[in-house]
Amino acid sequence: MDKFVYKNSAGVTALSASISDFKYKKHAHQEYAIGVTLRGVQHYNLEGSLQLSYQNGIMLFNPEQAHDGMAHDKTGLDYIMLYIEPKLLLEATDKKEIVRFSTPIVYDHRLEQRILRLSHAILSEKDEALCSELLLSLTDNLMQTNFSTDGKRDSTLIRSAKDMLHANLEQVLKLDDICRELHLSKFQFIRLFKAHTGISPYQYFLNCKIERAKQIIVANRDVYSAVAACGFVDLTHLNKHFKSVYGTTAFEYLSLMT
Repeated sequence: MDKFVYKNSAGVTALSASISDFKYKKHAHQEYAIGVTLRGVQHYNLEGSLQLSYQNGIMLFNPEQAHDGMAHDKTGLDYIMLYIEPKLLLEATDKKEIVRFSTPIVYDHRLEQRILRLSHAILSEKDEALCSELLLSLTDNLMQTNFSTDGKRDSTLIRSAKDMLHANLEQVLKLDDICRELHLSKFQFIRLFKAHTGISPYQYFLNCKIERAKQIIVANRDVYSAVAACGFVDLTHLNKHFKSVYGTTAFEYLSLMT
C-alpha cells in the first residue's frame, strides 16, 4: 500500500514514503531534495537519463530539476527525502552563490547517516534546536564531499519567461503573450524552454501552481484559499494535480503537516 508521511522542522520538510504502484508525474521542486533509498530500487528519469537508486543510494536533486519517480519493480520501494529551501542551504553552508549537485546518485555511508538522523528527528518531531544542529551537520558534510559545483545561471530569456510564468499563476497560461514579449514564435519558445529546463512551459507553469498552493496551504492552514489563489477550478482539480507530485491530496498534506 502506498504511504506518504510529511513533517516539517527547522525550515526543512521530511518525507517518509513507501510506494508500490504509485508513479510521480514529471515535476520539479523549488527546493533542494536530498534522500536515501531504504528498500527496493528508485527508478526515475532526470534530464533525459534513467537513474536507478539502489538500497543506501543517496539521491541529490537540484532546485527546478525535472524528474518523475516510481518503484523499479513489484517489490516496491521505501525511501526518505529532505526538502531544503535554497536560501536555507546557502545560509547553513555560508555560501553566497547557488550550488548545484553534479552527481545525481552517490553512495557514502557518513552522508547517508546524517540524512537519516535529520529525517528521523523531523519525522519523530524532535526539538527544532536539535533539527537545526543536525541540518548544519548534514550541510557541512555535503560541502566536504565535493558533490557540489557552482551552479549555471539561467539565460536572461529563460529567466524572464520564468518570471512571467510565476507572476500569473492565478491565470490560465497564455503562451502567445509570453512569446510576444520575448519576440519568439510559440514553437520556438516551447522548444527552447524544454531544452533548457527539461520540462515544457505548461508543465513548469502547472508545477509552479502546485508549489504555490503547497506554500499557501502550509502558511494559511487552509486548502480552499490555495484553490482560489492559484487558479484551480475547485478542490478536486487541485487535489488531482497535487497528488501527482506529493502522493497525497492537499487536505491530507495539511493534516500531516499540522
